[in-house]
Amino acid sequence: MAKREDIRNIAIIAHVDHGKTTLVNELLKQSDTLDGRTELGDRAMDTNDIEKERGITILSKNTAVKVGDKQINILDTPGHADFGGEVERIMTMVDGVLLVVDAFEGTMPQTRFVLKKAFEQNLTPIVVVNKIDRPGARPEEVVDEVLDLFIELGADEEQLDFPVIFASAMNGTSSLDPDLDTQEHTMKPIFDKVFETIPAPEDNRDEPFQFQVSMLDYNDFVGRIGIGRVFRGRVKIGDNVSVMKLDGTNANYRVTKLFGFLGVDRIELQEAEAGDLIAMAGMDEINVGETVVDSAHLDALPILRIDEPTLQMTFRTNNSPFAGREGKFVTARQLEDRLKKELHTDVSLRVEDTDEAGAWLVSGRGELHLSILIETLRREGFEMQASRPQVIFRDIDGVSSEPFEAVQIDTPDEYTGSVIDSLSQRKGEMQNMESVGNGQTRLTFLAPSRGLIGYSTEFLSMTRGYGIYNHTYDSYGPVIKNWAPGRHNGALVSITQGTTTNYAIMGVEDRGIMFVNSGYEVYEGMIVGMNSRDNDISVNVTKMKPQSNVRSSNKDQTASIKTPRVMTLEDSLEFLNDDEYVEVTPENVRLRKQILVTAEREKAAKRKKTASNG
Repeated sequence: MAKREDIRNIAIIAHVDHGKTTLVNELLKQSDTLDGRTELGDRAMDTNDIEKERGITILSKNTAVKVGDKQINILDTPGHADFGGEVERIMTMVDGVLLVVDAFEGTMPQTRFVLKKAFEQNLTPIVVVNKIDRPGARPEEVVDEVLDLFIELGADEEQLDFPVIFASAMNGTSSLDPDLDTQEHTMKPIFDKVFETIPAPEDNRDEPFQFQVSMLDYNDFVGRIGIGRVFRGRVKIGDNVSVMKLDGTNANYRVTKLFGFLGVDRIELQEAEAGDLIAMAGMDEINVGETVVDSAHLDALPILRIDEPTLQMTFRTNNSPFAGREGKFVTARQLEDRLKKELHTDVSLRVEDTDEAGAWLVSGRGELHLSILIETLRREGFEMQASRPQVIFRDIDGVSSEPFEAVQIDTPDEYTGSVIDSLSQRKGEMQNMESVGNGQTRLTFLAPSRGLIGYSTEFLSMTRGYGIYNHTYDSYGPVIKNWAPGRHNGALVSITQGTTTNYAIMGVEDRGIMFVNSGYEVYEGMIVGMNSRDNDISVNVTKMKPQSNVRSSNKDQTASIKTPRVMTLEDSLEFLNDDEYVEVTPENVRLRKQILVTAEREKAAKRKKTASNG
């Protein structure tokens, strides 16, 4: 069959922070896409504020670059496993992948994760060894690591014969040789290899129209927008089409808008044809995986499988004593509408009602997935509370099962023993241990997801911040019985409402680590620190110094308190126990007990103890 030689469809895949978004920027700059007036910032594809701050890609992005009279359609995918739902669906839209690997770090857990998805779709790979100018870069060894990984993942002979390009996306240079001196300020080797290696789409534009939705977008003017690939035929604005729904029914619609992608812009199209990656509007009830076809030829493509959520939390309206002070959106109706709106575009998310008014069970692909949703809501002006993350247990073939994750750790040799010990306590099973030189050891484990909740904070303090910890969902396995992981330390809980004082904090700071400074507003039941022991202690952090008419010595006036630990949203979610919430507002992240009144909480704890002993 004839091919459309003028276009290629590729996805860029990589582990977090190996430089793929920077590479896309450089491909845009060095192609014939942008006119001279367009100013590209760093990481132009990461448009969301949280993406920019954290330096991670959360949502897949479409772009296209012109090279002479040809075009390369590029999908920039998230490298983090929590957004694996995005990666998986994108693989159906493209014919090849550009695998970006850091010349120093080599292959990492998410490299394996995204590559496995690419091979499942039988895609043609090109390898870009990036950051070739990085101190300690070891390009030849990294190419060997990639080859080993390809073999391990069952690549066929054609896939094993992959071309390799060595580049520094940051400097805009590349070459076909690992020698740093051969680097030139050009991306031509990448463009050439894409046209030489990646298969062109089939030119079947005269057959009946067929398009599959791989991603969703939404805007208030045109409603839901389906983004995907035209697999067959052609489509024009005004055409009548049928959507073949996931539940087996069909619905008829008229195409009201078509968009293509070029550079950093979405451009309006009059028509599109086989091989094009487009966005289509006019279908208000469209979902990922559904096929849009010519009404006279109802021929569905295989439904796309979306990874199920593995973690859930209860989101609820804020009912703390400080509720409604800082947020614009505080009611149950507002929070519910916003969560339901998120379902328009995030297909890996689930939102279910609970028996309790103003509380919803929200399920996602991991801690990062859910914490970014909370962070997005708080920036929009929402107030809410969230419970401790819990893994989702499943019944698989009659066996109660829980999610397990592949863990890869790089640590200085002196901390290896502590890391192995800490993960074995969390029921992690060591799979491999190897020295990677420079006094570093690489450890790989398979560990239950519930054992990893809260692990990153412990890991960073254990390795003094020098360790690198990566984990990615692996599979479901039988539940580990008679084991309940959780925090080993109790909390310091305020018994009063008011403003903290230096004097009061000095009286309690020896009990553990404080989370609040003096001059901070607290309420009864709010967690103000972590106890150094395993029990909770009720403390008064608002007590004033008794006034006497004896002038105190200078020493007393200049006494200072230790700097408190600043708890970010992620730290707070990891810290939570089952009887606690994190309260999130646009201004503050506070930790609190579910039962705020001290006496009631102590009664409930006694009842629980009696029940477990009985």
